[in-house]
Amino acid sequence: MRLLALSDTYIPAAFMADGLAPLRDAGIDVHVRHWDHPSLIALQEDNLRIETGGPDAVRLPDDITRDADTFDIIVAQFAPVGGGLIRAATKLKLIGVLRGGSENVDVALATQRGVCVMNTPGRNARAVAECAMGMILGEIRNIARAHADMRSGKWHRSFPNSTAIPELYGKTVGLVGLGAVGRLMAGYLAAFGSRVVAYDPHFAGDSGAVEMVSLDQLLRQSDVVSIHARLTKDSRHMIAAGELALMKPTAVLVNTARSGLVDEQALADALRRRQIMGAAIDVFDEEPLSADHPFMHLDNVTITPHLAGSTIDSFRNSPRMMAEHIRNLLAGRPDVPIINGIRPHFFKD
Repeated sequence: MRLLALSDTYIPAAFMADGLAPLRDAGIDVHVRHWDHPSLIALQEDNLRIETGGPDAVRLPDDITRDADTFDIIVAQFAPVGGGLIRAATKLKLIGVLRGGSENVDVALATQRGVCVMNTPGRNARAVAECAMGMILGEIRNIARAHADMRSGKWHRSFPNSTAIPELYGKTVGLVGLGAVGRLMAGYLAAFGSRVVAYDPHFAGDSGAVEMVSLDQLLRQSDVVSIHARLTKDSRHMIAAGELALMKPTAVLVNTARSGLVDEQALADALRRRQIMGAAIDVFDEEPLSADHPFMHLDNVTITPHLAGSTIDSFRNSPRMMAEHIRNLLAGRPDVPIINGIRPHFFKD
């Protein structure tokens, strides 16, 4: 079997080759080709085009997709695996996505053609959870604002939340989504002594010390709301003007998941009117953020350039995790993250 691995600026060819190397022992011939970009920003721009326009919104260079008909497996992180590539790869049986989502893959066409699609759930969960904790602390304790002031020669100790700067101990933190990231967050917050509530209509199992509540209950009760849900057509703008109106005026909203989960303009308006105390945002409808975006001119929001999941560990581990999933598939194990219900015939028991 032949595997085509599409590396990128975040997961370079060396990381991809090293992580997938164990598959050679399973008789899989691994070929790594690099989807080149001049900068991380350029890659993020292509990724945003794909997320908003679908996997055929960006075309891969011919030197990457040459002899596609000779490969049984394609593995990619951000590189688009659209209709053209899937149709050209006539031997294709498996697409492995090195991320939790599959926005860069034409899953419907793959399913129609009997191609298995696997993702890598939790591959950067720890990176995102740790960043989300930093965003919470950065916003409620004014860390970024104080740093910026001091760098500009100002010794400020007065901020929009100066009358109500909280500690996390004893406060209620609401997690919108209790997947891999949300569960890590629950553990971190427990160490801080927070009360943790969560809303996740898809969660099944034991939530432990986390109290499962409705979204309205979560918004009304929480001192901090941290979003960790997946973006779907049903969850788009799940936090909009009506939901923001339910939050405490001293509450903070944190989003390190997907921008589409929050109505960006409604949030900017709520922050401008001091309807909520503050926000910390890592993801945006348009990236990079334009100079005239409202978030750029508000004094009660902490913003970062879509970096929550970007750690050296998550990028190194993603191909290793996929290699393990493929080995488990070869061994006929049932516990593999197939997202379209298709198990290739040559991977069956």
